[in-house]
Amino acid sequence: MKLNVNGIEHQIDLEPDTPLLWVIRDNLGLTGTKFGCGIAQCGACTLHLDGKAVRSCVLPVSAAVGKKITTIEGLSQTGASHPVQKAWQEIDVPQCGYCQSGQIMTAAALLQANPNPSDAQIESAMTNLCRCGSYLRIKQAIKKAANA
Repeated sequence: MKLNVNGIEHQIDLEPDTPLLWVIRDNLGLTGTKFGCGIAQCGACTLHLDGKAVRSCVLPVSAAVGKKITTIEGLSQTGASHPVQKAWQEIDVPQCGYCQSGQIMTAAALLQANPNPSDAQIESAMTNLCRCGSYLRIKQAIKKAANA
């Protein structure tokens, strides 16, 4: 199977039902995408598939063939931080930081689809879990990135 990850083609030889998360982490060495729950509930494994935020822990690698996969490592192709990443730093969102790559990927997909979301739209889209309870700062950072 061929995968396009962060603009680079990779040839992999794995079972088609292997979760994409493990291909990204174990086979390609891109460890920014995290394992959290394994049942698509927490969002730590969120990455973009053709620009849409998906939970990679339950997505079979075969479903990603022929699609553009973007991980947190490839979110900004210019070398500078993505506007969401900049806002995350300026608002000082992370506490433990474990969920942050998934949160950032979900927020970036939200802003791509809706450049100026309301509070209700942010709350509806941001279903990732944060054990530290950084939800208020996450919302503030999304609003700041939307205005950047």
